[in-house]
Amino acid sequence: MTWIAPSIERREFPAAAGEREMLQRWLDFHRDTLLTKCAGLTAEQLVQASSPPSTLTLLGLVRHLTDVERTWFRKRFLGADLGDHYFTEDHPDADFDDLDPAAAERAFAAFRAEIEACDKAVADRGLDETFQGRSGTRNLRWIYVHMIEEYARHNGHADLLRERIDGVTGG
Repeated sequence: MTWIAPSIERREFPAAAGEREMLQRWLDFHRDTLLTKCAGLTAEQLVQASSPPSTLTLLGLVRHLTDVERTWFRKRFLGADLGDHYFTEDHPDADFDDLDPAAAERAFAAFRAEIEACDKAVADRGLDETFQGRSGTRNLRWIYVHMIEEYARHNGHADLLRERIDGVTGG
């Protein structure tokens, strides 16, 4: 049986909330949006580079954002000594390049597990808490804003990819 990306009940973004809740819920909305763009597609469709000449795929975006989540929340902010799921120093684009439809279900599970781990890791941390980044001192608030921007940009890519695969738009 062919694996199909599951449907997801996308959480709505808040109309009014405190800063931390607003940031978390917008991030959750964008995370869910990526999964919504993938819902109902087969693993083979998820690895389809549907907008030539680009080799970008929906599964590549899921894998990329899995590593981006880990990098910012757990490795950089918390200083956790963790490897990456997909990319390496020798192959920094492995998250996009080394795609296997047979591994799609595992990649989606890794994405969800990483989100859960990231949320749990920073749940009790203050937005003003800082860490040393490559470009100087940054705080947790910066990570939230950056992640919302990262997802928003890649969800635009996902919109185009999905439309080229099967004509589905919106959402």
